[in-house]
Amino acid sequence: MTTRLTVAQALVRFLAAQYTERDGARQRLIGATWGIFGHGNVAGLGQALVEYGDDMPFHQGRNEQSMVHAAVGYARQSNRLSTHAVTTSIGPGATNLVTGAALATVNHLPVLLLPGDVFATRVADPVLQQLEVPYAGDVSVNDCLRPVSRYFDRVTRPEALIPAALQAMRVLTDPVETGAVTLALPQDVQAEAWDWPDEFFAERTWTVRRAAADPAELAQAVRAIRAARRPLVVAGGGVHHSRAEEALAAFAEATGIPVASTQAGKGSLRHDHPQDVGGVGHTGTATADELARTADLVIGVGTRYTDFTTASNTLFQGDGVRFLNLNIASFDGHKLAGLPLVADARGALDELTAALRSSGHRVADAYVTEYGEDKERWEQRVDACFEADEPDVRPTQSQVLGALDALADASDVIVNAAGSLPGDLHKLWRARSRDQYHLEYGYSCMGYEIPAAIGVKLAAPERNVWALVGDGTYLMMPTEIVTAVQEGIAIKILLVQNHGYASIGGLSESVGGERFGTAYRYTADDGTFTGAPLPVDLAANVASLGMRVLRAKTVRELREALAEARRADTPTCVYVETETADTVSGPPPAQAWWDVPVAETATRASAVKARELYERHVSTRRRHL
Repeated sequence: MTTRLTVAQALVRFLAAQYTERDGARQRLIGATWGIFGHGNVAGLGQALVEYGDDMPFHQGRNEQSMVHAAVGYARQSNRLSTHAVTTSIGPGATNLVTGAALATVNHLPVLLLPGDVFATRVADPVLQQLEVPYAGDVSVNDCLRPVSRYFDRVTRPEALIPAALQAMRVLTDPVETGAVTLALPQDVQAEAWDWPDEFFAERTWTVRRAAADPAELAQAVRAIRAARRPLVVAGGGVHHSRAEEALAAFAEATGIPVASTQAGKGSLRHDHPQDVGGVGHTGTATADELARTADLVIGVGTRYTDFTTASNTLFQGDGVRFLNLNIASFDGHKLAGLPLVADARGALDELTAALRSSGHRVADAYVTEYGEDKERWEQRVDACFEADEPDVRPTQSQVLGALDALADASDVIVNAAGSLPGDLHKLWRARSRDQYHLEYGYSCMGYEIPAAIGVKLAAPERNVWALVGDGTYLMMPTEIVTAVQEGIAIKILLVQNHGYASIGGLSESVGGERFGTAYRYTADDGTFTGAPLPVDLAANVASLGMRVLRAKTVRELREALAEARRADTPTCVYVETETADTVSGPPPAQAWWDVPVAETATRASAVKARELYERHVSTRRRHL
């Protein structure tokens, strides 16, 4: 039996029938489609979404990049078991997807991209917005998406959709391969009809596998842990993707091994768990970083070991330190010349715990006492950063986080990605649940926060979802505020105005750049941006997009505004002005280095001094072979 449909209609019907299953739980793979329509998709996918609107929910976006961010936020909150599709027109609509696609692929988060493409038949050549490539007739701007997609195909004939769509679903549901998947759809092909086999539209359930550990690798891992005197777990995002938090807690409690976390892994243990020692690396805690410096075995669980985690390979300095890498991806399992344990995190942790518990293995009591006391000292530093002795003065950024920390419970979700906030949050935030801490730091993309918060809220409508946004990030991408207002998606925005790029300003100063071009100030007589802060009213801008705004000038007003926003059932923004970006203070300084090369020759004293310090740090770099 066959059914005659257009390619776009067939694709929408196919997507509506795709499901994932893991651990006996089944859910739709493509929960909704985001779209902005133009001549490349309005007559194809646009018409199909009208035709089959009951089968496929639709969200109207304002920026193509932000639509991908919303889909990624939804996918992460859904544990990568469900995601959204994103459709755009050809030309700039399609190329606007590239940043979002890179973010999804870097973070191993599934999203389906459906950009329109030029005519496959080339009857109208060049079509509006077409990039003509003299040396190749089969290239369009959509080819920009190839390097940032885990799977890419251009559907130039109706029947080619069948294998392309099936391959797309395979990659989206593969826990190792997943990321951005792109099906480029020529606009004429979208509208072309074909007789489709009805089997194509049958419900399909894609099992998200849990790969078991190889017995030899597992035995090797057990031996390595038993031989270690100062082991340390580094928990990455893979712990969350696997839903291995309880397994990790059981492992840590049985062995006494402390657990540090990357940005993606924070919340793997609650902040008050005895074995949780906080963030690790350049933005980590003093407790975790000192343990990392003296560890003889680093047990990476679901981590990619980015340069922030390893402090650009200067952090793990223990004599004879070795690495044991539990990861579902072989590529990551072999990093740092580690012993690979290529398996699903939850299953392998359960097996490790059972093997070590049966032999009564546990680290020395003195080691537990050592990191426990260090953790308590760090918590006192956090309390000091959060404390506000004078509630009627302008808050520091740390005090802003402290006010939210005091208000939040395990049901709140905080979303952030870029600026000075990720460093402060990694050091200071007290994660109360496995998915409260939603930091996109694999790509650290400015503009992610607001659309991603919408995606999180769509996946978990019962939760309070906070987008923590600095002024620099806000100016990059505030557009989806309109979508939140339009659909009544009650996200909360905490908008911090410090008049510039605080994070990069500090980095610029440390590498001899003297904060050049990082402050939002008027131009001075010498041509530099060192005049008075710009009188930009971002709160008024938020209000102009239809969102309710609560202004807070003092710590006391901030606490009241946050509490009111948290109770709100409509989209609400809390706006607060802190210290300017070039005077920001409050959080503890970096506890580990990060390699940003400094000019080797310079005449300015700041750069000469920065280079001297850089060379001292570089001399401590270690290659783990």
